[in-house]
Amino acid sequence: MPMSVFKCIMVPIDLYRPETMSKALVVAAGVAKQFDVPVHLVGVTVVPPSQVAHSPEEYREKLARFAQERTNEFGVPFQSMAIPSNDPAVDLDKQLQRAAGELSADLIVMASHVPHFGDWLLHSHARWLAAHTDRSIFIVR
Repeated sequence: MPMSVFKCIMVPIDLYRPETMSKALVVAAGVAKQFDVPVHLVGVTVVPPSQVAHSPEEYREKLARFAQERTNEFGVPFQSMAIPSNDPAVDLDKQLQRAAGELSADLIVMASHVPHFGDWLLHSHARWLAAHTDRSIFIVR
């Protein structure tokens, strides 16, 4: 067994577009398997009803099912943490930072995309976390 470089992996998850998470989940599962550590899927959801869930409780249940499906798929433990927010567009970065601290996550694996023009006007969540936390960030395109 290799020396455990990481003890806890966190993956911010977007249940609105789970298909965009597939590569990040494969990477997180591979690292988790190599170092025998858990993966925590963290989802931030709005408090009012949304197209994904009618309530934070329903979102929490969907995220837990998604985590269990990944556990079955990859053979490593995936756990879930749902965070209700009044406005994720405003406080998503700080919610993820707080979650990483609560979980003592030492690696954050994040899905990304090839930047386009609009991305220069808005900030990247991965870039913000890399600048505001001492945790390792692995960005997967």
